[in-house]
Amino acid sequence: MLDALTLATGVAALLLAAWCGWAAHRDQPTKDWHFIGMAVVTMLAVIQLIVGIVQLARGEKPEQGTTIFVAYLLGAFACIPAAGFMSLTERTRWGSVTVAAGGVVLAVLEVRLYDIWGG
Repeated sequence: MLDALTLATGVAALLLAAWCGWAAHRDQPTKDWHFIGMAVVTMLAVIQLIVGIVQLARGEKPEQGTTIFVAYLLGAFACIPAAGFMSLTERTRWGSVTVAAGGVVLAVLEVRLYDIWGG
């Protein structure tokens, strides 16, 4: 895996979590700007998914197994979109809390992906 991409995705996820956490603290739901931030973080996760699949196709193997690596890649890819959809159903501060939690979860998944690959 590309260490820089993993780091960038994790940091972007934590920044999104802090931003949405601040909105929740101010008793605000997710707004259009938050969804733009979610799109940026999701694009980083998509790029990471593509890079991971390409590396697997080239014959490179993660240290802890391909199956768990792919499962974590797919989880990282789906994390922020799922939180975004859930925040649309909850148009209160709790929608912002949901996205903030999703950002933290994605950052943890990034650390785990780095570990699975053999970092």
